[in-house]
Amino acid sequence: MRIAEYRITRYQFARDRTIGDSQVRIDAANVAALELVAENGLVGLGFIQSLFHPLPDQAEIVRVFEEEAWPDLAGQSPLALVHRVQRPRGGNRRAFGLPFEEALQVALWDLSAKLVGLPLHELLGSRRKRVKAYASGLDFHLSDDEFQAFFAHAEALGYRAFKIKVGHPDFDRDLTRLELLRKTVRPGSSIMIDANEAWGAKEASAKLQKIHSLGFDLLWVEDPILRHDFDGLRNLKAATPWTMINSGEYLDAAGKRLLMQAGATDMLNVHGQVTDVMRIGWLAAELGVPVTLGNTFLEIGVHMACALPEVEWLEYSFQNFDHLVEQTIEIHDGWIHAPDRSGHGLVLSETGRLDWTRPEILSREDLGDAPINPAG
Repeated sequence: MRIAEYRITRYQFARDRTIGDSQVRIDAANVAALELVAENGLVGLGFIQSLFHPLPDQAEIVRVFEEEAWPDLAGQSPLALVHRVQRPRGGNRRAFGLPFEEALQVALWDLSAKLVGLPLHELLGSRRKRVKAYASGLDFHLSDDEFQAFFAHAEALGYRAFKIKVGHPDFDRDLTRLELLRKTVRPGSSIMIDANEAWGAKEASAKLQKIHSLGFDLLWVEDPILRHDFDGLRNLKAATPWTMINSGEYLDAAGKRLLMQAGATDMLNVHGQVTDVMRIGWLAAELGVPVTLGNTFLEIGVHMACALPEVEWLEYSFQNFDHLVEQTIEIHDGWIHAPDRSGHGLVLSETGRLDWTRPEILSREDLGDAPINPAG
């Protein structure tokens, strides 16, 4: 069965809270849905996302997609495309003009799984249907009261692992956040921190030693220093045997391979490009490196998480995207469950399409109130 047509729907709306970390601040969602339609009418769904700036008008997104992506998709088998290996030589492999890469991988895998009548995680070879989820606040820009309310809500929903953002210029603020979290969640909870590369190597070592001396037991510290500082990461691993270094988020597949081969991380952080995640996950299994699934759009990453034996955790950040789809992926009591529906299990909501389609760019002031999504 071949790909016959496509649809692109542009959305733009306010977020229900300001999210971000030590490096970025985001208060609006800029998303487009990509639907690849097979000859028999089955649809593969992916999402084009721009974190920091509005996507162009829908007509321009379509123009770029038509010129750069569609010629390699039209009339092709999605199952063949997801397994295709390309040789990066000269200019024959380059980034698209708009961020289509992840949307294409997700949509092609979704359509492939539907064509063979399997949930995506089963097509990927899973032997389980759930993994542990941790609550992630993307909380750097929240007030202390908002911070505590957020994690109290997550704790009440049954989460037993929590990740907070650190890397503030005032280190006492990081320590205060850790103390507030300790007071908010039950004893024995797993705690992770994420500095988003805010620290230098020696600075990170000193700050992590201070955190440890104050009695904070960290499951891991994520991206403490620059992604390419393999020597610094390796030294940091040796200096902090009481926690794990989790890195690789900002590296492409080749960079992740080099990171692991350098022995520069205890854990590998991957995200939403299905083919890339499975290939680098296979190598991580060969090297015995644990893998964590970072944020993926609407938690599509649960399929890869269930299929990769090295994955124990998946990140959930309470982002207000649920109104875009008919049915979300189930999370309860600190576990995320892979859907039994064919494909990745997400279908665009026609009500959401009607209410939230924004074919043309709106200013931030014109976005209005954030969509109301169910709590949790």
